[in-house]
Amino acid sequence: MSSSAAPSGLVVLTDRRLARGPLPEVIAAVVGGGVRWVVLREKDLPRAERAALAGELRAILAEAGGTLVVAGPDPLGGDAVHLPAAGPYPPPVVGLVGRSCHDEAELRRLTTEDYVTLSPVWATRTKPGYGPPLLPARLADLIELSPVPALALGGIETPEQVTACVEAGAVGVAVLGGVMRAEDPGAAAATLAESFHEALTPPTVPTEGSSLTARSGHGRPQPPTATTMGEM
Repeated sequence: MSSSAAPSGLVVLTDRRLARGPLPEVIAAVVGGGVRWVVLREKDLPRAERAALAGELRAILAEAGGTLVVAGPDPLGGDAVHLPAAGPYPPPVVGLVGRSCHDEAELRRLTTEDYVTLSPVWATRTKPGYGPPLLPARLADLIELSPVPALALGGIETPEQVTACVEAGAVGVAVLGGVMRAEDPGAAAATLAESFHEALTPPTVPTEGSSLTARSGHGRPQPPTATTMGEM
């Protein structure tokens, strides 16, 4: 494995057809909501157009200390890719490599990848009929088998689902429709990012004499920042 840190926290996958506005605007909003990892899909675009979009999104993320990962073996001028389970094998030699996996057999094929996505955790509107869904129990089993950090992917749209994925051992949750379809993608991303962070943070039990801040909840953890998340 390379020394590159795996993605963590809330990871957003793009889909310009679902997005309520231009993709750069949507990504700027989710970055404002705490997201530091974005995976560019849009595989149907001509390479030149997709590369230009990658450059635009990469610049938005770079300002916040974030990272753009490109779906497919071509990093489009960057240094991070996310590969499908089908290939290529071996992976290209770039700074960060992720792989989509769905079962034990695919996990066993891993070689130099830095992280995996495990999917679908739940049924997803983006890929109807894709599955069957793993559900949190099976997700936990596969995470235990994985030789690299794992992100949960598929049908994740609520804070409760984020919490279940963290409890299963996921280092991050990858979301597409729950953010792309949102009327306010920044707010949707912030809610899910905060849920992830809170799921990692044991609740504080107020003690006698504890401060008003602790009792009132104003000291709640904030959405992950570039420092806490800067690691598809």
